[in-house]
Amino acid sequence: MKRHKNLYPQITSFDNLLLAAKKSQKGKKYKNSVLKFNYNLESELLKLKTELETKTYQPGKYKTFTIIDRKPRMISAAPYRDRIIHHALCNIIIPIFEKTFIYDTYANRINFGTHKALRRFTKFSRSSRYVLQCDIVKYFPSIDHQILKEIIRRKIKCQDTLWLIDQIIDGSNQQIPVLTNFPGDDLFTSINRRKGLPLGNLTSQFFANLYLNNFDHFIKEELKVKKYLRYVDDFALFSDDKEFLAIARQKIETYLANLRLKIHPIKSQLFQTKKGANFVGFRVLPDRIRIRSENLRTARKRLRKLQTDCQLGKIESSQIQKSLQSWFAHLNHGNTWHLKQKILTSLTLNMGK
Repeated sequence: MKRHKNLYPQITSFDNLLLAAKKSQKGKKYKNSVLKFNYNLESELLKLKTELETKTYQPGKYKTFTIIDRKPRMISAAPYRDRIIHHALCNIIIPIFEKTFIYDTYANRINFGTHKALRRFTKFSRSSRYVLQCDIVKYFPSIDHQILKEIIRRKIKCQDTLWLIDQIIDGSNQQIPVLTNFPGDDLFTSINRRKGLPLGNLTSQFFANLYLNNFDHFIKEELKVKKYLRYVDDFALFSDDKEFLAIARQKIETYLANLRLKIHPIKSQLFQTKKGANFVGFRVLPDRIRIRSENLRTARKRLRKLQTDCQLGKIESSQIQKSLQSWFAHLNHGNTWHLKQKILTSLTLNMGK
Protein backbone atom coordinates (compact mmCIF):
# COMPACT_ATOMS: atom_id res chain seq x y z
CA MET A 1 0.00 0.00 0.00
CA LYS A 2 1.37 3.38 -1.02
CA ARG A 3 2.01 5.78 1.86
CA HIS A 4 2.03 9.51 1.17
CA LYS A 5 4.67 11.93 2.44
CA ASN A 6 5.55 15.63 2.02
CA LEU A 7 1.91 16.68 2.39
CA TYR A 8 2.41 19.36 5.03
CA PRO A 9 3.65 22.16 2.72
CA GLN A 10 0.44 21.73 0.72
CA ILE A 11 -1.68 21.93 3.87
CA THR A 12 0.06 25.03 5.23
CA SER A 13 0.27 26.94 1.95
CA PHE A 14 -1.44 30.33 2.01
CA ASP A 15 -3.57 29.44 -1.03
CA ASN A 16 -4.87 26.32 0.69
CA LEU A 17 -5.63 28.21 3.90
CA LEU A 18 -7.46 30.88 1.90
CA LEU A 19 -9.51 28.22 0.14
CA ALA A 20 -10.24 26.61 3.52
CA ALA A 21 -11.43 29.96 4.89
CA LYS A 22 -13.84 30.37 1.95
CA LYS A 23 -15.25 26.90 2.53
CA SER A 24 -15.52 27.42 6.30
CA GLN A 25 -17.63 30.56 5.99
CA LYS A 26 -20.12 29.10 3.55
CA GLY A 27 -23.58 29.94 4.90
CA LYS A 28 -22.02 31.63 7.96
CA LYS A 29 -20.50 34.74 6.42
CA TYR A 30 -22.30 37.17 8.75
CA LYS A 31 -21.60 35.44 12.05
CA ASN A 32 -19.59 37.55 14.48
CA SER A 33 -16.67 35.12 14.64
CA VAL A 34 -16.42 35.05 10.84
CA LEU A 35 -16.74 38.83 10.44
CA LYS A 36 -14.08 39.39 13.09
CA PHE A 37 -11.68 36.95 11.41
CA ASN A 38 -12.34 38.34 7.93
CA TYR A 39 -11.72 41.92 9.06
CA ASN A 40 -8.00 41.09 9.11
CA LEU A 41 -8.20 38.03 6.88
CA GLU A 42 -4.68 38.04 5.48
CA SER A 43 -2.94 38.62 8.81
CA GLU A 44 -5.15 36.01 10.54
CA LEU A 45 -4.33 33.40 7.90
CA LEU A 46 -0.63 34.21 8.11
CA LYS A 47 -0.86 33.76 11.86
CA LEU A 48 -2.43 30.32 11.37
CA LYS A 49 0.23 29.47 8.81
CA THR A 50 3.01 30.38 11.26
CA GLU A 51 1.41 28.36 14.07
CA LEU A 52 1.19 25.32 11.81
CA GLU A 53 4.74 25.64 10.50
CA THR A 54 6.22 26.11 13.99
CA LYS A 55 3.88 23.48 15.46
CA THR A 56 2.59 25.91 18.08
CA TYR A 57 -0.99 25.45 16.88
CA GLN A 58 -3.39 24.12 19.50
CA PRO A 59 -7.12 23.49 18.98
CA GLY A 60 -9.46 25.79 20.90
CA LYS A 61 -12.32 24.92 23.20
CA TYR A 62 -15.53 23.48 21.79
CA LYS A 63 -18.95 24.97 22.39
CA THR A 64 -21.57 22.29 22.87
CA PHE A 65 -25.33 22.20 22.53
CA THR A 66 -27.97 19.49 22.23
CA ILE A 67 -30.42 18.96 19.41
CA ILE A 68 -33.38 16.58 19.41
CA ASP A 69 -33.43 14.57 16.19
CA ARG A 70 -35.37 11.42 17.05
CA LYS A 71 -33.01 11.26 20.03
CA PRO A 72 -30.82 13.81 21.86
CA ARG A 73 -27.50 14.50 20.13
CA MET A 74 -24.63 16.55 21.49
CA ILE A 75 -23.25 18.86 18.80
CA SER A 76 -19.77 20.32 19.26
CA ALA A 77 -18.84 23.56 17.51
CA ALA A 78 -15.13 24.24 17.11
CA PRO A 79 -13.83 27.83 17.04
CA TYR A 80 -13.89 29.34 13.55
CA ARG A 81 -10.10 29.38 13.13
CA ASP A 82 -10.04 25.65 13.96
CA ARG A 83 -12.67 24.97 11.32
CA ILE A 84 -10.36 26.60 8.78
CA ILE A 85 -7.60 24.19 9.83
CA HIS A 86 -10.02 21.26 9.45
CA HIS A 87 -10.84 22.31 5.89
CA ALA A 88 -7.17 22.92 5.06
CA LEU A 89 -6.31 19.40 6.22
CA CYS A 90 -9.25 17.76 4.47
CA ASN A 91 -8.53 19.59 1.20
CA ILE A 92 -5.30 17.60 0.97
CA ILE A 93 -5.94 14.25 2.63
CA ILE A 94 -9.49 13.43 1.53
CA PRO A 95 -8.49 12.84 -2.14
CA ILE A 96 -5.89 10.34 -0.91
CA PHE A 97 -8.41 8.22 0.98
CA GLU A 98 -11.33 8.80 -1.41
CA LYS A 99 -9.66 6.47 -3.91
CA THR A 100 -9.80 3.64 -1.37
CA PHE A 101 -13.55 3.87 -0.61
CA ILE A 102 -16.01 1.42 -2.12
CA TYR A 103 -18.68 2.90 -4.37
CA ASP A 104 -21.57 2.15 -2.01
CA THR A 105 -20.63 4.31 0.97
CA TYR A 106 -22.61 7.52 0.71
CA ALA A 107 -22.02 9.82 3.68
CA ASN A 108 -19.83 12.93 3.54
CA ARG A 109 -18.68 12.40 -0.04
CA ILE A 110 -18.95 14.80 -2.96
CA ASN A 111 -21.74 13.79 -5.39
CA PHE A 112 -23.07 11.11 -3.06
CA GLY A 113 -25.36 11.85 -0.08
CA THR A 114 -28.71 10.68 1.29
CA HIS A 115 -30.80 10.78 -1.87
CA LYS A 116 -28.34 8.78 -3.92
CA ALA A 117 -28.12 6.31 -1.02
CA LEU A 118 -31.92 6.07 -0.92
CA ARG A 119 -32.11 5.25 -4.64
CA ARG A 120 -29.49 2.53 -4.26
CA PHE A 121 -31.18 1.12 -1.15
CA THR A 122 -34.51 1.03 -3.00
CA LYS A 123 -32.96 -0.78 -5.99
CA PHE A 124 -31.32 -3.40 -3.76
CA SER A 125 -34.45 -3.82 -1.64
CA ARG A 126 -36.78 -4.36 -4.59
CA SER A 127 -34.48 -6.94 -6.17
CA SER A 128 -33.87 -9.02 -3.02
CA ARG A 129 -36.00 -11.13 -0.68
CA TYR A 130 -34.12 -10.35 2.55
CA VAL A 131 -32.18 -7.52 4.12
CA LEU A 132 -29.84 -7.48 7.11
CA GLN A 133 -30.00 -3.91 8.34
CA CYS A 134 -27.62 -2.81 11.10
CA ASP A 135 -26.89 0.23 13.24
CA ILE A 136 -23.80 0.71 15.41
CA VAL A 137 -24.32 1.57 19.07
CA LYS A 138 -23.26 5.20 19.81
CA TYR A 139 -20.93 5.30 16.84
CA PHE A 140 -19.22 8.71 17.12
CA PRO A 141 -18.66 8.41 20.91
CA SER A 142 -17.24 4.89 20.39
CA ILE A 143 -14.56 5.62 17.78
CA ASP A 144 -11.26 4.55 19.33
CA HIS A 145 -8.46 7.13 18.95
CA GLN A 146 -5.60 4.64 18.85
CA ILE A 147 -7.25 2.48 16.19
CA LEU A 148 -8.18 5.54 14.12
CA LYS A 149 -4.60 6.79 14.17
CA GLU A 150 -3.33 3.38 13.07
CA ILE A 151 -5.76 3.36 10.14
CA ILE A 152 -4.61 6.82 9.05
CA ARG A 153 -0.93 5.85 9.29
CA ARG A 154 -1.45 3.06 6.77
CA LYS A 155 -1.80 5.73 4.07
CA ILE A 156 -0.02 8.80 5.43
CA LYS A 157 3.72 8.83 6.12
CA CYS A 158 4.25 12.60 6.47
CA GLN A 159 5.15 13.11 10.13
CA ASP A 160 4.14 16.77 10.21
CA THR A 161 0.70 15.94 8.81
CA LEU A 162 0.33 13.14 11.33
CA TRP A 163 1.21 15.62 14.09
CA LEU A 164 -1.64 17.90 12.98
CA ILE A 165 -4.09 15.00 12.70
CA ASP A 166 -3.13 13.86 16.21
CA GLN A 167 -3.66 17.40 17.51
CA ILE A 168 -7.19 17.40 16.13
CA ILE A 169 -8.05 13.89 17.36
CA ASP A 170 -6.49 14.42 20.80
CA GLY A 171 -8.24 17.79 21.02
CA SER A 172 -11.66 16.13 20.86
CA ASN A 173 -13.91 17.12 23.74
CA GLN A 174 -15.52 14.66 26.13
CA GLN A 175 -18.33 12.70 24.49
CA ILE A 176 -21.16 10.63 25.94
CA PRO A 177 -19.49 7.86 28.00
CA VAL A 178 -19.54 4.46 26.31
CA LEU A 179 -18.51 1.64 28.62
CA THR A 180 -18.26 -1.50 26.50
CA ASN A 181 -15.95 -4.45 27.02
CA PHE A 182 -14.40 -6.68 24.39
CA PRO A 183 -12.41 -9.94 24.47
CA GLY A 184 -9.05 -9.40 26.18
CA ASP A 185 -10.15 -6.31 28.13
CA ASP A 186 -9.58 -5.92 31.84
CA LEU A 187 -11.76 -3.87 34.19
CA PHE A 188 -10.11 -0.57 33.24
CA THR A 189 -9.56 -0.96 29.48
CA SER A 190 -12.78 0.77 28.44
CA ILE A 191 -12.08 3.68 30.80
CA ASN A 192 -8.42 4.13 29.90
CA ARG A 193 -8.74 4.05 26.11
CA ARG A 194 -9.51 7.47 24.63
CA LYS A 195 -12.49 7.43 22.30
CA GLY A 196 -15.13 9.64 20.76
CA LEU A 197 -15.15 12.28 18.03
CA PRO A 198 -17.13 15.54 18.26
CA LEU A 199 -20.26 15.46 16.14
CA GLY A 200 -20.25 18.58 13.97
CA ASN A 201 -16.63 18.68 12.77
CA LEU A 202 -15.71 18.23 9.11
CA THR A 203 -12.76 16.12 10.23
CA SER A 204 -14.99 13.98 12.47
CA GLN A 205 -17.33 13.26 9.56
CA PHE A 206 -14.41 12.22 7.39
CA PHE A 207 -12.69 10.16 10.10
CA ALA A 208 -15.99 8.40 10.88
CA ASN A 209 -16.30 7.37 7.24
CA LEU A 210 -12.67 6.27 7.11
CA TYR A 211 -12.96 4.25 10.33
CA LEU A 212 -15.30 1.76 8.61
CA ASN A 213 -13.57 1.75 5.22
CA ASN A 214 -11.75 -1.55 5.76
CA PHE A 215 -14.99 -2.99 7.13
CA ASP A 216 -16.69 -2.10 3.82
CA HIS A 217 -13.99 -4.02 1.94
CA PHE A 218 -14.42 -6.96 4.34
CA ILE A 219 -18.12 -7.12 3.49
CA LYS A 220 -17.57 -6.89 -0.25
CA GLU A 221 -14.38 -8.91 -0.70
CA GLU A 222 -14.35 -11.50 2.07
CA LEU A 223 -18.04 -12.06 2.75
CA LYS A 224 -18.72 -11.65 -1.00
CA VAL A 225 -21.86 -9.57 -0.48
CA LYS A 226 -22.86 -8.15 -3.86
CA LYS A 227 -25.61 -5.84 -2.58
CA TYR A 228 -24.30 -3.76 0.31
CA LEU A 229 -24.31 -0.07 1.21
CA ARG A 230 -23.46 2.15 4.16
CA TYR A 231 -24.42 5.63 5.28
CA VAL A 232 -22.18 6.63 8.23
CA ASP A 233 -22.92 3.82 10.73
CA ASP A 234 -26.14 2.54 9.13
CA PHE A 235 -25.50 -0.30 6.73
CA ALA A 236 -27.48 -2.96 4.94
CA LEU A 237 -26.77 -6.28 3.23
CA PHE A 238 -29.27 -7.75 0.74
CA SER A 239 -29.69 -11.31 -0.48
CA ASP A 240 -32.24 -13.94 -1.46
CA ASP A 241 -30.51 -16.32 0.97
CA LYS A 242 -31.63 -15.73 4.56
CA GLU A 243 -29.10 -18.15 6.05
CA PHE A 244 -26.26 -16.40 4.22
CA LEU A 245 -27.21 -13.11 5.88
CA ALA A 246 -27.59 -14.75 9.31
CA ILE A 247 -24.05 -16.13 9.08
CA ALA A 248 -22.82 -12.76 7.80
CA ARG A 249 -24.20 -11.06 10.91
CA GLN A 250 -22.08 -13.28 13.17
CA LYS A 251 -18.95 -12.51 11.16
CA ILE A 252 -19.77 -8.80 11.18
CA GLU A 253 -20.03 -8.75 14.97
CA THR A 254 -16.64 -10.45 15.25
CA TYR A 255 -15.01 -8.01 12.81
CA LEU A 256 -16.48 -4.91 14.46
CA ALA A 257 -15.21 -6.07 17.85
CA ASN A 258 -11.69 -5.50 16.49
CA LEU A 259 -12.72 -1.85 15.97
CA ARG A 260 -14.24 -1.82 19.47
CA LEU A 261 -17.71 -1.37 18.04
CA LYS A 262 -20.99 -3.21 18.56
CA ILE A 263 -24.12 -3.34 16.45
CA HIS A 264 -27.38 -2.38 18.11
CA PRO A 265 -29.08 -5.57 19.36
CA ILE A 266 -32.60 -4.27 18.66
CA LYS A 267 -32.17 -1.96 15.66
CA SER A 268 -30.06 -4.52 13.79
CA GLN A 269 -32.43 -7.04 12.24
CA LEU A 270 -32.79 -9.56 9.42
CA PHE A 271 -36.20 -9.48 7.73
CA GLN A 272 -38.09 -9.75 4.44
CA THR A 273 -37.83 -6.68 2.23
CA LYS A 274 -41.53 -6.86 1.37
CA LYS A 275 -42.28 -5.70 4.92
CA GLY A 276 -40.59 -2.37 4.26
CA ALA A 277 -37.42 -0.85 5.72
CA ASN A 278 -36.48 2.54 7.17
CA PHE A 279 -33.47 4.30 5.69
CA VAL A 280 -32.19 7.92 5.70
CA GLY A 281 -35.54 9.28 6.86
CA PHE A 282 -37.73 7.34 4.44
CA ARG A 283 -39.63 4.07 4.59
CA VAL A 284 -38.96 1.96 1.51
CA LEU A 285 -41.85 -0.35 0.58
CA PRO A 286 -42.16 -2.65 -2.45
CA ASP A 287 -44.44 -0.23 -4.32
CA ARG A 288 -43.80 3.20 -2.79
CA ILE A 289 -41.52 5.33 -0.64
CA ARG A 290 -42.85 7.28 2.31
CA ILE A 291 -41.19 9.88 4.50
CA ARG A 292 -41.03 8.84 8.13
CA SER A 293 -43.48 10.61 10.44
CA GLU A 294 -40.81 11.83 12.90
CA ASN A 295 -38.92 13.52 10.06
CA LEU A 296 -42.13 15.23 8.97
CA ARG A 297 -42.74 16.47 12.53
CA THR A 298 -39.19 17.84 12.70
CA ALA A 299 -39.62 19.68 9.41
CA ARG A 300 -42.93 21.21 10.48
CA LYS A 301 -41.37 22.34 13.76
CA ARG A 302 -38.48 24.04 11.93
CA LEU A 303 -40.85 25.73 9.48
CA ARG A 304 -43.04 27.04 12.32
CA LYS A 305 -39.96 28.55 13.93
CA LEU A 306 -39.03 30.21 10.65
CA GLN A 307 -42.54 31.64 10.44
CA THR A 308 -42.26 33.06 13.95
CA ASP A 309 -38.84 34.56 13.24
CA CYS A 310 -40.18 36.11 10.05
CA GLN A 311 -43.15 37.65 11.87
CA LEU A 312 -40.77 39.08 14.49
CA GLY A 313 -38.59 40.56 11.77
CA LYS A 314 -35.58 38.36 12.55
CA ILE A 315 -35.40 36.89 9.05
CA GLU A 316 -36.69 37.69 5.56
CA SER A 317 -39.56 35.75 3.98
CA SER A 318 -37.13 34.66 1.26
CA GLN A 319 -35.40 32.43 3.82
CA ILE A 320 -38.66 30.55 4.36
CA GLN A 321 -38.94 30.05 0.61
CA LYS A 322 -35.39 28.68 0.44
CA SER A 323 -36.14 26.25 3.28
CA LEU A 324 -39.34 25.16 1.55
CA GLN A 325 -37.52 24.55 -1.72
CA SER A 326 -34.91 22.45 0.07
CA TRP A 327 -37.54 20.47 1.96
CA PHE A 328 -39.68 19.87 -1.14
CA ALA A 329 -36.61 18.67 -3.03
CA HIS A 330 -36.20 16.15 -0.20
CA LEU A 331 -39.87 15.13 -0.38
CA ASN A 332 -39.58 14.57 -4.14
CA HIS A 333 -37.67 11.37 -3.42
CA GLY A 334 -40.81 9.77 -2.00
CA ASN A 335 -44.50 9.49 -2.83
CA THR A 336 -45.34 12.60 -0.84
CA TRP A 337 -47.43 14.92 -3.03
CA HIS A 338 -50.20 15.14 -0.41
CA LEU A 339 -47.70 16.14 2.28
CA LYS A 340 -46.58 19.12 0.20
CA GLN A 341 -50.16 20.30 -0.04
CA LYS A 342 -50.67 19.98 3.71
CA ILE A 343 -47.50 21.94 4.45
CA LEU A 344 -48.40 24.69 1.97
CA THR A 345 -51.92 24.96 3.42
CA SER A 346 -50.53 25.11 6.98
CA LEU A 347 -48.03 27.81 6.01
CA THR A 348 -50.67 29.88 4.22
CA LEU A 349 -53.00 29.78 7.22
CA ASN A 350 -50.28 30.63 9.74
CA MET A 351 -48.78 33.45 7.66
CA GLY A 352 -52.22 34.96 7.34
CA LYS A 353 -52.68 35.22 11.11
